[in-house]
Amino acid sequence: MSKQFKSVQETLEKYIPAEELSEVKRILYGYNRGQHVKSIPICQEALDLANKNNFEIVASKVEAEPEQLRKPRIVRLGIIQNSIGAETTAPVQDQYLAIEAKIEKMIDAAGAMGVNVLCLQETWHMPFAFCTRERYPWVEFAESATTGQSIKFIQRMARKYNMVIISPMLERDEVHAGTIHNTAVVVGNNGNIIGKSRKNHIPRTGDFNESTYYMESTLGHPVFETIYGKIGINICYGRHHNLNWLAYGLNGAEIVFNPSATVGELSEPMWGVEARNAAMTNNYFVGSINRVGTEYFPNEFTSGNGKPAHKDFGHFYGSSYFSSPDNCCTPSLSRVSDGLNISEVDLNLCQQVKDKWNFQMTGRYELYAKFLEDYIKPNYQPNIIRDPSMK
Repeated sequence: MSKQFKSVQETLEKYIPAEELSEVKRILYGYNRGQHVKSIPICQEALDLANKNNFEIVASKVEAEPEQLRKPRIVRLGIIQNSIGAETTAPVQDQYLAIEAKIEKMIDAAGAMGVNVLCLQETWHMPFAFCTRERYPWVEFAESATTGQSIKFIQRMARKYNMVIISPMLERDEVHAGTIHNTAVVVGNNGNIIGKSRKNHIPRTGDFNESTYYMESTLGHPVFETIYGKIGINICYGRHHNLNWLAYGLNGAEIVFNPSATVGELSEPMWGVEARNAAMTNNYFVGSINRVGTEYFPNEFTSGNGKPAHKDFGHFYGSSYFSSPDNCCTPSLSRVSDGLNISEVDLNLCQQVKDKWNFQMTGRYELYAKFLEDYIKPNYQPNIIRDPSMK
């Protein structure tokens, strides 16, 4: 049943009377400024691509207040969620090419819609094989972050549409003995490689066997200044760590993408909350991307969590969406289909929210820096004041 349930927003619109729906959306989604979040038309070329290739398109815009001295900084953002394109038993190259074929059509649609910055899902070019403990054939998807076939494909598409594209991929580090990393490569609008970011936090729960494949990043929290704005990439599990989000904000990010792969049983109740909270407390836009579908593997696996051996990780529930600095969120893609979500934003909203809430002025960063410095010391003692009446 849950796999076929499309979205919370669609259900609300179906069953809640129109006169109450606006209040519900105000409370649930932060639509508290009248026309703050609006739908934008989808061009015929993009619609035709979506209908022919069986993917969904959602498009909206998030407005900021007009200013006297600054012109609006309008940027169109895009995020793509996709299922795999071939069975996991197919040859590695066939699996990759099947995914690339569907992604190309979706990027074509983004190009037709004038998207400036696009981000794909975590390791978009392969199945989420990190739930298994097998090394082969899955590590064969790993490739160079500069010369790999998926990067060359993304470079071609970036040049074609004058688009900055973030390509999360499984990286084979050519410099450091061929080690593997969960990496996001930032490709500039000219097809140039601006840089890369790596996953900072590796899950250790249930069927996440990611530490079998790669290690935590040592690159820190880089923010990439592009022609369209300053971009950070907080990969997947990093969204559960508040300090991770904070670091991108302190480094000046205006847009942070969270390319992910997560299943309903594990995280779905948190999905609509964490990114919105990060966007609000750090005053930037967030694009949250989750893959979609159920992927079945040839061999059973288990992670010693008491569950029987199984061949699938669970249903990836999609639901990719954008959050804005003032805690609004856009309509999400569905839980069950491939999709492209587009949001036209005014980056001036980042500073406007900073000026309104003054989180940076009241943050007491030096206080917490001192606390963390003390906390990591071996002899740290928690500051707990005990009720003297307790026995």
